[in-house]
Amino acid sequence: MILLVAVVIGLIAGLCRAWIGKRRYRAYELKLPGLVLLAFLPQFIAFYVPALRTQISDKTVSILFISSLVILFVFSLFNIRKTSFWPITIGFFLNALVIILNGGWMPISPDNVLKVNPNAPAGSWSIGQRLGYSKDIVLTPESTRLWFLSDRFTLPDWMNYQVAFSLGDIFISLGVIWLLWSLGGKKKENY
Repeated sequence: MILLVAVVIGLIAGLCRAWIGKRRYRAYELKLPGLVLLAFLPQFIAFYVPALRTQISDKTVSILFISSLVILFVFSLFNIRKTSFWPITIGFFLNALVIILNGGWMPISPDNVLKVNPNAPAGSWSIGQRLGYSKDIVLTPESTRLWFLSDRFTLPDWMNYQVAFSLGDIFISLGVIWLLWSLGGKKKENY
């Protein structure tokens, strides 16, 4: 969710920047863009296709998830010569690190589970277990390796939609906003 918001903000900012400067909004030439699709497919199957996600074991899902993150990290390394890819690469690394150190899942605290899903039926989740069919595992901050990198942030209470996100997600989002904003600038800029 936070990445989708970053894309919208970055596109609007970049298009406005191009319009103000009377320039065309440029396309970005990515190195090995097929890696993004390759990384997305396992996550799509494991987390978003109901008929398939129930058939795949949690162990296989965690392996697919880690593999996907490694592919995204490699993709960002291939594009690191552009300065906007620095925060993206850092974000992928931080997310992969905390997920690998916590058994292949992104840790989320019980408090944040209740905050993002206050209407969850009693007994629908438990500490130490995967949260439904998501990428998350419910862990207390004390039992989480590198807790400060987990899905510990949430949106303000006044917002109608709640979601938990990590420091890595923030870095990725800032890099995406920077990249999309810069595409509205002068061609010679090293975005």
